[in-house]
This record gives sequence, C-alpha cells and structure tokens, in this order.
Amino acid sequence: MKVSVLINNYNYQNYVIEAVNSVLSQTRPPEEIIVVDDGSTDLSPIKLQEHFSKHSTVKLILKENAGQLSCFNEGFKQSSGDIIFFLDSDDLYKPNYLENALSFYERFPECDFLMCDFERIGQATGRRADYKDDRNLGRSTIATLYRNRWLGAITTTLSARRNTLEKILPVPFVQEWVNDAENCMVYGSSIVGAHKFYCAQDLIQYRLHGKNYHFKCDGRVGHERRSRLFDFFMEKVNYPDDLYQQAGTEFKTIPKPLYKEFRLYLSIIKKSPLSALKKIRAMVPIVLHFLVNGDFSSNVPNWHL
Repeated sequence: MKVSVLINNYNYQNYVIEAVNSVLSQTRPPEEIIVVDDGSTDLSPIKLQEHFSKHSTVKLILKENAGQLSCFNEGFKQSSGDIIFFLDSDDLYKPNYLENALSFYERFPECDFLMCDFERIGQATGRRADYKDDRNLGRSTIATLYRNRWLGAITTTLSARRNTLEKILPVPFVQEWVNDAENCMVYGSSIVGAHKFYCAQDLIQYRLHGKNYHFKCDGRVGHERRSRLFDFFMEKVNYPDDLYQQAGTEFKTIPKPLYKEFRLYLSIIKKSPLSALKKIRAMVPIVLHFLVNGDFSSNVPNWHL
C-alpha cells in the first residue's frame, strides 16, 4: 500500500522541522510527505525549504493563509497514497506509527478510517486512551446524523483509505473551519459510511505548548456550521429520509457494543416518528445483538450521549 502523510503548518517554525523528521525516521517510511504551509509569517517557509526542498520524499506547498481545512483540501489534492495519514506540525509520530497502523489496515481490510491513542508531551504529559483494547467501532452514519455522534480523535491520530477521503474532500467551507477541521473528516467519514476502528496504542505524541487550538467535538461545534457540513455530505450520498429505520442494521456492525452505544441506538428509535409497534419491532434486533454480543466491561470511551 502506498502511503501519503499530509502535514499542515502555520507559524510553527519551532516544531515543523521536527515533525517532518519524525515521519522521515519511521520504521516503515511513507512514499510521500506533503507539507502544506498555510501562509506562515514566521520562518517556517524558509526553514522548510532549507531542510527539505531537495528531498525526494518531501513535497512542499507554500500557499496563502486560508486555514486548516484549506490545507487538508490542498494536501489531499496533491497526494497519491492508498492510505492517507495526517499530522499537525506541532506534533510527532513515534518511530513505529506507520508500521503499526499499516499492519492494522492489513489485518482488517474492512477498516476505512483509523484512530489511535496518543501521548501528551510539552506542558502536560501522560497517555490519552479512549479504550483499553483495539476496537471495531462499526459504522456510525445514523448515530451521527440523528444524535451528532462524534467518533474520532485529534488530527495527528487520524488516517483513512483514499476511497473514503475521496467522498469527503474537498470540503468548501474553508472559512468556517479555519481551525478544528478534523471535525470535517470525523463527521464526514461517518456520514459517507466509513467503517471505523480504534488502535489502542499510543503511537503519536500530541504537544501541548500553550498556543494550541484544541480540537473540538460534539456539542462544542457550532450548530449552524455543523448543519451545513452535514447537509453537504448528505447531498453526496443521497440517503433516504427514513434512515433511522436502519438503526438496528447499523448497530450490528459493532461486534461488541458498549452499553452507551446500546442506549444511543435505542434512543434513536425511541425518538423516531414510528408507531409504537414499529418502534418495538425496530428495537428487538438491537436488544438481541447487545444481549448476545455486548461488552459489559469497563472499557468505556470518552464521549457522551
């Protein structure tokens, strides 16, 4: 599988060279590294050109400032990999990240979208883990559309197959997503039907340095811009209006659902306009799947209903 790594940078002259080098030093190097500088006003462009302008693997794109989403759009446009990895320029890949992630994709060919644990460095330290073990998270189209479920992580932990990102990028709302543009990929991947997985290894380092624009999720993403984003993806996939009736089918794509996931899908049916009898019929496969396959352990993720 051909690998592309997309690095977005804006005024991180103190970190971006180290970020690129963390990719170059991988135990399984990528075929291409695309660094998109978003009109930095510091020394980032000069340093990038000094270090990498003649490097065969690194492609530098210097453009006018338009925000993080514009970097994703342009970087993906210039990429050719089968698997696309993302990296914020103030973060780092651990040396075995790409090797382990690619092994995950090979072991689980149904995986369209992958996220992993991360280690904090800088002003705060420690591991951030949403789950104790690797998890098949299934599909989450209905949960996202009807309950705004945010099933993702920070930019640097994310990767996806090209055929999934082709359904998402480019996203036109660059001025609305100058920051926290990973939401476009997290929400978009769910809406276009990506099968998501979680790798319970801390394979990247997330740097906290006091100037981070922290990623936002779920209710903290403005309702209006989220609605526009959802409408944009819905036009691409053209789902029927009564999609909630397929909630049971989607729930069964999670091999070992958690209790919170079980409760979420029941609530989708409960709040639907179905008659009482149809609601009961729709809930039956959800209840049966959970009783037979549900995960009753304490392996609970950090998201809220």
